[in-house]
Amino acid sequence: MPTPHNEAKQGEIAKTVLMPGDPLRAKFIANNWLENFKLVNQVRNMYAYTGTYKGKELTVMASGMGMPSMGIYSYELYKEYDVDKIIRIGSAGSYTQSLKLFDIVLAEKVWSQSAYAKTQSGFEGKFLFPEKRLNDTIKKMSEMLEIPVVRACIHSTDAFYQEPGVDNYRKIRDIYGCQCVEMESFALFHNANVLGKQAACILTVSDSFETEEKATAKERQLSFEKMIILALESAVK
Repeated sequence: MPTPHNEAKQGEIAKTVLMPGDPLRAKFIANNWLENFKLVNQVRNMYAYTGTYKGKELTVMASGMGMPSMGIYSYELYKEYDVDKIIRIGSAGSYTQSLKLFDIVLAEKVWSQSAYAKTQSGFEGKFLFPEKRLNDTIKKMSEMLEIPVVRACIHSTDAFYQEPGVDNYRKIRDIYGCQCVEMESFALFHNANVLGKQAACILTVSDSFETEEKATAKERQLSFEKMIILALESAVK
């Protein structure tokens, strides 16, 4: 059944979904890598495309920004469309000198101050983890493709902008071991855990808190291609 947020019919969503945040990035992936693809959702312009990659069915669907948005779309994909695994592909801000612009990060655990998991199911933990088998597949594929990845703890935050006086990134980095920050994976991992599904998160560093470097829009598109290929190859393995 379609949901209030997704008009795709039963059978139009594949068992494996890649989830960028940006709907236009979902469109970019479909146009450049999927064969025989079809637009199966455009409610709220949150595009979803289902096609094939190397002969295997795959859906690419945007999650939007932030945990509430990711929480809605990933939950419905798992629960209503019986999706087995979701790989988030997105951007991150580096908290360390060692994590450089355009490095690719594979989340090995996620820390968050968010109340999403507690509100959704009563879970009060602050760390969540990806599905081990899926992460192992991505690690092996990165070696096969010779696409280096940095395995890291990441910070999943509710707030893109913060006022002065709030715990800064260095404190979060030093206390919790977070090497970079994004805004969606904590909700994704929680939903996967609650529903007994698989989830992973691959990120490309697009800016640095330490050096204040920032990628341009064009650089983001070009640099994200390695991450996209890694995700696609891992998804159909």
